[in-house]
Amino acid sequence: MGKEWLGMGAAELGRGIAGGKIDPVALTRTFLDAIESSPYAARIYSCVTPDRAMAEATAAAARAKSGHRLGPLDGVPVSWKDLFDTAGVATEAGSQLLKGRVPPVDAEVVKNATAAGTVCLGKTHMSELAFSGLGLNPMTQTPPCINDADAVPGGSSSGAAASVAFGLAACGIGSDTGGSVRIPSAWNDLVGLKTTAGRVSLKGVVPLAESFDTVGPLCRNVEDVALMLAALEGGRPADLRGVSLKGRRLMVLETIALDDVRGAPAAGFKGAVERLQSAGAIIERREVPELEAAMALSPVLYTVEAYATWKDIIEAAPDKMFPEILERFRAGGNFSGVEYVSAWQKLRQFRQIWAEKTAGFDAVIMPSAANMPPNAQKLIDDHDYYVTENLLTLRNTRIGNLTGGAALSVPTGLPSTGIMFVTPPNSEERLLRLGAAAETALA
Repeated sequence: MGKEWLGMGAAELGRGIAGGKIDPVALTRTFLDAIESSPYAARIYSCVTPDRAMAEATAAAARAKSGHRLGPLDGVPVSWKDLFDTAGVATEAGSQLLKGRVPPVDAEVVKNATAAGTVCLGKTHMSELAFSGLGLNPMTQTPPCINDADAVPGGSSSGAAASVAFGLAACGIGSDTGGSVRIPSAWNDLVGLKTTAGRVSLKGVVPLAESFDTVGPLCRNVEDVALMLAALEGGRPADLRGVSLKGRRLMVLETIALDDVRGAPAAGFKGAVERLQSAGAIIERREVPELEAAMALSPVLYTVEAYATWKDIIEAAPDKMFPEILERFRAGGNFSGVEYVSAWQKLRQFRQIWAEKTAGFDAVIMPSAANMPPNAQKLIDDHDYYVTENLLTLRNTRIGNLTGGAALSVPTGLPSTGIMFVTPPNSEERLLRLGAAAETALA
């Protein structure tokens, strides 16, 4: 009884609660029992919060009974990446450097989601300080990938994705600085949203590079993403009624995004584009040559801010870090202030060019990742393999961060492959409507 709930989407569970068919207490107990009995739980959850979960579920049940639900996700159990502060519970951002860090209050997004009635199941494992797209973390735990037991799940929101893919949460909340929501979503056959930088509150979120840090959900479908975004913001969800791809203009980005794409992601993307076209979308292929120079700014923009944020803590105990992550942070010390400021000036100029060249399209599309989930042990044993795979993993998603807009990864139907839609800043509602239409065409 109730086991089927573990595979249902958040919105569907919410409707079950609203219709009196699902009791929030029984629902939460089912998820907690599943976590307790799962052989993967210790690799997915850094901390489970059963007392908080049951208290929130009990309150949700009372509201459901009295007809005063707080919203469509009232009573639905979710997981939180281990960089969102939760009062009285360890928040360590996947790092031994922060071991024992217990914040006194919830992050603002946690407060908002709780005010919308969501139930907090606990915190999920992640890449160290969120600085890797692979999801490998030899210092704490590496969560599993749903499609390959020997592979990494994608990161840095690795446990967030695994919690949903393995039926241990109805939705996972993660963060995305260079692809950290979209990569694990793509590799675990989920929908992941990168929000516009500055749109969703970062108050109480452990930072990586705040200029690029964003908060976003990893879910089973676009409807769940829309509802969860509204819960995180304390706002209204996008209206997904009457969506269609007919006449939507989609631009396949041919600069960089299609280079060296491996077999399965290439096949997944090609098949997805054909189905979008069959559903009425107008597909055009375009180059944006200026993207080459913008991408070359990444090592300056990301590593300088990340190292400036963490240098003192890192250098006080560098042996507590996985060497690959440590090396990546320290690269930020190789650039001058002049180079950093210049890089931001160039990026702002590029964003204007990008906006002009993509203005006539409803979205720019590309494969979410150019590769498949790499082998976890080989990443540990082979430095060159680690560097190559990490850079290739984040290449396409980073386009979404550098251009400054919103981006959504949707499963193509081929395991561990996604198609990414990129739209202008603060266009999430438009993006989610497009994503809902695409989801139907790709189903």
